[in-house]
Amino acid sequence: MDKLEEALTPEDVVGELDKYIIGQEEAKKSVAIAFRNRIRRQSLPEEIAEEITPKNIIMIGPTGVGKTEIARRIAKLARAPFLKVEATKFTEVGYVGKDVESIVRDITELAVRMVKSEITQKQEKRGREAAEERILDVLLARGGTSEAPVQSDSREEGMDHRVDVVWTRDQDSFNRTREKFRERLLKGDLDDRMVEVEVEESTGPIEVMTGGGMESLGIDLKDVFGNIFPPRKKRKKVKIRDAREILFNQEIQKMIDMEEITREAIRRVEETGIVFIDEIDKITAGGSRETHGPDVSRGGVQRDLLPIVEGSTVLTKHGPVKTNHVLFIAAGAFSQAKPSDLLPELQGRFPIRVELSPLTEEDLYRILIEPYNSLVKQYQALLATEGVTIEIPEDALREISRISFGLNI
Repeated sequence: MDKLEEALTPEDVVGELDKYIIGQEEAKKSVAIAFRNRIRRQSLPEEIAEEITPKNIIMIGPTGVGKTEIARRIAKLARAPFLKVEATKFTEVGYVGKDVESIVRDITELAVRMVKSEITQKQEKRGREAAEERILDVLLARGGTSEAPVQSDSREEGMDHRVDVVWTRDQDSFNRTREKFRERLLKGDLDDRMVEVEVEESTGPIEVMTGGGMESLGIDLKDVFGNIFPPRKKRKKVKIRDAREILFNQEIQKMIDMEEITREAIRRVEETGIVFIDEIDKITAGGSRETHGPDVSRGGVQRDLLPIVEGSTVLTKHGPVKTNHVLFIAAGAFSQAKPSDLLPELQGRFPIRVELSPLTEEDLYRILIEPYNSLVKQYQALLATEGVTIEIPEDALREISRISFGLNI
């Protein structure tokens, strides 16, 4: 566990949320306490920690009051895998559409990318250096099967003839030549030179017509056939500026351990994953004026959600993932329905309910100027790139707030 994360108290978390979200103090406090409890749990003995389940939250409030932003910011603060889904996008098992288990598959895939990105950043310097060495090897024909001269496909600046580079037998001379090329490579003088590199040959997508059950297996056919048939490679001529990235990615793939990445990604999902389920009010019978057809599937979606929220094991292509300690934050306007319209068992899995207040005219004014990422600050920064300085007087901002408030009543 990160020491910075461990040091964050609920007051600190609320303070961080205050930088981006105006008002909604009760919701911020509830999420901050849930966040702190997760940190506390990780410090407990395993046998006790396993028994402590997350206190899932339902946020009740109209669109635009900050429900999603609170969840997103808390996940960013925790450096946790975060997935936002809309409850209305799912259908009951047996119906055409996405099943709720895809939530777990999607957040696991997201966590894999997150961990891979972190490791790539840590190894970036080594990867860049290795790619640089390989480019120099190509330029100087180092390590080839022949000691014959190798010709470059581009012309030296200010010269009309092709440049021949010979790998000399004299090591000192070769090293001096290599360092000269390294200097020019780092300066970008050779970026337009063409070199030949080895790349994997891309294959066309494999399309398989299946029923809804295929998705639930989490099978990636490209991965399956990729393991059976090794990727074919071909030589391709590219500019050095493009070769840098191609070779960098190849070197990074050699440095990272995908099994280790997968294990860490699954651990993060199971221990710190946060799923934000929006529009949960619309999968209740009361959340729609329709009285037939879709209502059946809505109830089914709730029943399918229940085991995931309660805690179950979902099979993904990266391995089984337990949802026992994933934090679920549900949200909805509940204008035509109420939380009690949800299945009683599902209600019980969301013990914390917070009601977010509608935004007042003063809130809208504060939103324009106070948050770290306020719209006014964004546009000031954008226009500054063009050498334009913009100042908006307070009365203009208050008029904008008054109009916005009137339109949202």
